[in-house]
Amino acid sequence: LDRYRGTGTFLTEALTREALREIDRSLETEQPFFLYLAHYAVHAPFHSDPRFADHYRDRGLSPQAQAYATLIEGMDRSLCDLLDHLEARGIADDTLVLFLGDNGSDAPLGGPHDVASSAPLRGKKGSHYEGGMRAPLIVAWADADADRIAMRHPELPIRRGVIETQLTSVLDLMPTILAATGTSAPDAYRLDGADLSSLLAGVVEESRPERFLMHYPHAPHRSDYFTVLRDGEWKVIYHYRPTDSSGGSHYQLFRLSDDPFEANDLAASEPEVLRRMMQRLVEELEACDALYPIDESGKELRPIVP
Repeated sequence: LDRYRGTGTFLTEALTREALREIDRSLETEQPFFLYLAHYAVHAPFHSDPRFADHYRDRGLSPQAQAYATLIEGMDRSLCDLLDHLEARGIADDTLVLFLGDNGSDAPLGGPHDVASSAPLRGKKGSHYEGGMRAPLIVAWADADADRIAMRHPELPIRRGVIETQLTSVLDLMPTILAATGTSAPDAYRLDGADLSSLLAGVVEESRPERFLMHYPHAPHRSDYFTVLRDGEWKVIYHYRPTDSSGGSHYQLFRLSDDPFEANDLAASEPEVLRRMMQRLVEELEACDALYPIDESGKELRPIVP
């Protein structure tokens, strides 16, 4: 990025220009490309993008929230510039775009376990609540002409304007990209995820497990030393070292189908469900050869099934 030093170019814009440059370089050599464009926006520390600062100056927001808003707009502009470039180069109908985040919102609004940053969900990046765990994912062909895409890529139709409710994760992206490009991983390479092609086409996969394990045996962060298991409509959170955020208990249990905002902890009122979920959580951790936190004497702390 030395070419931008001293020019006043904001980092988001500099990375976008370099991405477009790399696309053009691939086209000159007539080679297919895989572009991974990971912006530092939107991430702390929140430095305001001067291109958009005036848009949020009189919105009644804190300086940090104003800066965060400019970073969001800058990232949106970057995506628009990328799509326009693909169209201008005549390759939009042959380019698949995956837009995603790697965690929940980190907006400087409210506390880490409040309904604020990721409203109406509870929590933010780094927390054990849904607002910290759910991440955006948008998949589409870069060409806006649905008929042209249907003719060009009948092997990977993507339904437009549809919100997919089945559970997916970032681990599913590699198998999906391999399938879309007609390639495969080496025989000895283990793929943890599953191809999303059917879901992108709007086909419900009855056999797809609605299960997600999140393990964080570390500290300090907004939530420390925890494991989360989502299984169907239920979600259990195990706290290795209970704190005020867990009500002083090892366990939190939520029925997300009725309570997506995690307002009602059912750990005490649903003991059988809690026991079943904790047994599954332990099984999942053991299958992953998980590492665990340790206490002051160096003893490993493992989940306790009630």
